[in-house]
Amino acid sequence: MADHYDILVCGGGTAGLTVAAQLRLADAALNVGIIEPSDKHYYQPLWTLVGGGVFPKEESQRDEGDIIPDGADWIRDRVASFDPDHNAVGLESGRRATYGHLVVGLGIQVNWAAIPGLVESVGKAGAGVCSNYSYDTVDSTWEAIRGFKGGRAIFTEPITGVKCGGAPQKIMYLAEDYFRKQGIRDKCEVVFCNAKATHFSCDHYTRTLLDLCAKRHIRINYKTELVELRPQSREAVFRHTDTKAETVLGYDMIHVTPPMGSPDVLKNSPLADDKGWADVDKHSLRHVRYANVFALGDCSSLPTSKTGAAIRKQAPVVVENILADRAGTPAGGHYDGYTSCPVVTGYGRLILAEFDYTKAPCESFPFDQNRERYSMYALKAYALPRMYWHGMLKGRL
Repeated sequence: MADHYDILVCGGGTAGLTVAAQLRLADAALNVGIIEPSDKHYYQPLWTLVGGGVFPKEESQRDEGDIIPDGADWIRDRVASFDPDHNAVGLESGRRATYGHLVVGLGIQVNWAAIPGLVESVGKAGAGVCSNYSYDTVDSTWEAIRGFKGGRAIFTEPITGVKCGGAPQKIMYLAEDYFRKQGIRDKCEVVFCNAKATHFSCDHYTRTLLDLCAKRHIRINYKTELVELRPQSREAVFRHTDTKAETVLGYDMIHVTPPMGSPDVLKNSPLADDKGWADVDKHSLRHVRYANVFALGDCSSLPTSKTGAAIRKQAPVVVENILADRAGTPAGGHYDGYTSCPVVTGYGRLILAEFDYTKAPCESFPFDQNRERYSMYALKAYALPRMYWHGMLKGRL
């Protein structure tokens, strides 16, 4: 490990690797360091389909060492502190690295312990509690769905931002479709407990999704946040986000989307805004107080849905602006808030939602994407993973 880097990247996930790969392609002389402690990398968008029994979870995993960009220095350590006043990052090992530019791509922190009863029950055989939000628990979702014989199936979404805002309801649509195909739908009550006040972040697609819920007899409870599980009695405690009144619902199966937030190391640093996110300009992705610091992806303050598709548009902006800084030219990289959420609505069916900061549709195909289509499902299931591994992480997309 060197003591100083031209560009130091914090995080070897989607954001960090994409930026590092593009930087190395643009200038092979750049000294780029990537701080990442994990030896495995996951294509997490596939976990919805893993949870639905379409793919084995191993399809989503690669060795981190195999996807580190050529010529970049993999620092197998964890960020312990940020010292932007001295252009330095402290590492868990006690070492310290300095930088010319810093790129923060630490992702989002899944706060499993924030819901009492969740850690001890999620993924445990026979508990009926499952979640797609980790590699270790995603198998439990498919086990719960295929073993379900009837009763109440609850799907939750927290008030916090989450990885891919549509993911909490995608697995619900797959489960409901599976129950129907198995001939047990009339024995099932499917309930979506959404802590937010709206169904989806872009109104253009919301009506279609609500119509699907109505047609499929999915009950929706808004402003209803999961605050506790009682695994022994199979009860879930929900709190209304306005009135704070609590309701207890029994469950036979519950898929939990845990609350998420900024990583603690970022939240407690000078780089954070008042909510703990890396405080950057929403168009340039440059930090509002430290001109040589950029952030992108799930850990950033950008007011858009946290998706891999958003990172694909953010990364070139970061790269363009860093290279301009180094060349002493005006930095013109500009991000318009584009994000995409492929909403799986059943086996072989998907609505591809694409929009920007204005919540206006930014659709890529010459047809109405606000309809369920097999072609869009095939795009998510088969094309996008290949584009990710062989294009985006190589700096080519």
